[in-house]
Amino acid sequence: MVASSEMERPCRDDVCLTCSDQVVVARVIELLNDDLAVLETDQGVEVASTALVDVGVGDAVLLHAKEAIAVASRRAG
Repeated sequence: MVASSEMERPCRDDVCLTCSDQVVVARVIELLNDDLAVLETDQGVEVASTALVDVGVGDAVLLHAKEAIAVASRRAG
């Protein structure tokens, strides 16, 4: 049986318990159409969905399975 606290927070220690994918921090470098953005990660540049979060260029997001799931920090200014 899974504790309710684990159900509320399925990802911990930078790894998702559901799919074993890692969460990475990425910086938004360009917004595209259809809730997509160009993001810079430690592994390079990639395109991912931003449909779940309200972001702007310069924001840092938590990226999981090509989906921005949270804003880690807002751009300065």
